Amino acid sequence: MKLLYGVQGTGNGHISRARAMARALKAYDVSVDFVFSGRPAERYFDMAPFGDYRTFTGMSFISRDGKIALLETAKKHHVRQLYRDIRALDVTGYDKVVSDFEPITAWAARQQGVPSVAISHQAAFAHAVPKQGEGLINRLIMRYFAPTDHAIGLHWYHFNQPILPPIIDIGSDDSLSLKASQSEDVLVYLPFESLDAVTALLLRFNQGFVCFHPDVKQGYRRENIRFMPLGKASFHTALKACQGVIANGGFELPSEALTMGKKLLLKPLAGQFEQLSNVATLAQLGLAHAMTHLDARAVRDWLKAPATGEIRYPDVARALAEWLVKGELDQTHSLFHQLWSQVRFPEAVEECLLDISRPHPRRRQHPLLLNRLMR
Repeated sequence: MKLLYGVQGTGNGHISRARAMARALKAYDVSVDFVFSGRPAERYFDMAPFGDYRTFTGMSFISRDGKIALLETAKKHHVRQLYRDIRALDVTGYDKVVSDFEPITAWAARQQGVPSVAISHQAAFAHAVPKQGEGLINRLIMRYFAPTDHAIGLHWYHFNQPILPPIIDIGSDDSLSLKASQSEDVLVYLPFESLDAVTALLLRFNQGFVCFHPDVKQGYRRENIRFMPLGKASFHTALKACQGVIANGGFELPSEALTMGKKLLLKPLAGQFEQLSNVATLAQLGLAHAMTHLDARAVRDWLKAPATGEIRYPDVARALAEWLVKGELDQTHSLFHQLWSQVRFPEAVEECLLDISRPHPRRRQHPLLLNRLMR
């Protein structure tokens, strides 16, 4: 079997999921080629698991100081180039195309009649899950940005919908599930905020921070802050050791942090529907604190708050790899049941989850994702 795997490169979370899937697929007699789009080729890092991968310009949103810059985004998008890339990408030699919200591979598969499947967090928003700030444009983007024949959505909780738990990129190091903090430092990853603004916020506290930021090219220390350049190994080391995480509202980093029982303080990227929804969802589940801006009072209150506890998620990547290789893309019920039955949440959030799981008049129920499934 030969697969083409397209990955949205704007966020490191998409790439982390792809690493986990690449590792899981190696257990099978399958050839996988990877395509990335959404960031300049020179800004990808730690890409060895993907072999001889290809990159395209693609499409992505531009942010400034924690907000989506719509005008700049519209000016920079090269729609003609995107169209040319879709037309030029030959996918007819592949048995399937997999897309993690990557438009070029998804549209090429649709135009050339090759079976395609989405495996992404964005696919979960096609279902009745919590949404914040959704408008017509957001619905159109989620539906048409990277359309596929089949879709597997990933989320922190099922909400009685046919979606799966997160894919956690643990690499070959099973200590990602480490429970106890090894330091009192707080990990800070706010790539959409200016480095100066983040620094000004953190300097206000008598607290150690480890701050990763794309504008940091070489590690250094300033008072209570240790600044680090982006790197998968160093980031995971800091994540395992920290007492908590301050981040934007992505999906993969909170997923990894929750598996280790790290407390979360999240600041969504203003104007970004997915991040607004993510932060609102985790707050609703009692799994994170939220702030709308770089708020010293919110940080101070969060530093005093206890951690909620760890979530135990199964190896979703391995299950999905087997499902892809078997090729029965319409057969997903047993997959949902198998994976969610293994999830364990902290006792402190069980009542909240049971309340959320109660039937809702507007929420389509899935027969295998019952309220008592979490017990």
